[in-house]
Amino acid sequence: MAVYKRSYHGYDGPQTSEWSRFAIIPRYAYRGLFQSKIMTAFFVLCFVPPMIFLSLIYVADNFASLAQLVQANRVGSPITIDGKFFLNFLNFQAGLAFILTAFVGPSLVSSDLTNRALPLYLSRPFSRAEYVVGKMAVLIMLLSLITWVPGLILFLVHSSLMGWTWSIDNAWIAWAIFVGAVIWILIIALLALALSAWIKWRIAAGALLLAVFFVAAGFGEAINAVLDVHWGKLINLMYLLETIWRQLFRLEEGSDITAASAWIVLGLICWACLALLGRKVRAVEVVR
Repeated sequence: MAVYKRSYHGYDGPQTSEWSRFAIIPRYAYRGLFQSKIMTAFFVLCFVPPMIFLSLIYVADNFASLAQLVQANRVGSPITIDGKFFLNFLNFQAGLAFILTAFVGPSLVSSDLTNRALPLYLSRPFSRAEYVVGKMAVLIMLLSLITWVPGLILFLVHSSLMGWTWSIDNAWIAWAIFVGAVIWILIIALLALALSAWIKWRIAAGALLLAVFFVAAGFGEAINAVLDVHWGKLINLMYLLETIWRQLFRLEEGSDITAASAWIVLGLICWACLALLGRKVRAVEVVR
């Protein structure tokens, strides 16, 4: 528009609240994600294990009635619904969440960097922190729907069948499901975003995400074998998470490292991922 016409004016329409501006990123990201039939099919497949665990809960809580129907003498259920049961559920869903992250995560930031889109984001009233939170929200919402949300639903279903006295006495299980899943989601989401920011090739970023978990675990075991120590497990992310999960679910630790050391290492990993994102998520980039 030519300036001499003097017909331009500032935007005076409705504005998005500052606290919710980050939500614009996941809103449009999901439109592209679920256009893929493979992505949609796998996401639906992630709800099959919760249905299986739900069936196990129903069988365990109604075993006496089912045994009478088939005229069986045994009235004790072989399935025990306790902390270990829900830990097994969390382990299974965590594996599916990792595969989903490896598929979705590597392209979240790399596409914006490749297409020089960050200046368009940050030239608006949109901070770098809101950009990172918005990208993380894409993974957090998806992974929550297949981890702690169905886990708490299973807990509530079992509570309704057993009585609310059981739910009050075992409320710590619900807390363990939520906290354990959130820790896992934050770790893999931050790792996926950091790798996506530094490695623009999607396949390479996904491969490196796998290497962080599996190659590092093998390297840690090699350190333990050669030096006859146990601290090599500190670079095994799955072992660190398993140590924390066992503490949350009040199981015998059976770990070569303490839960405190696992918390510290995971905290350092999150800090490193945020530092890497801070170096890359900028409105300008100096190319030497």
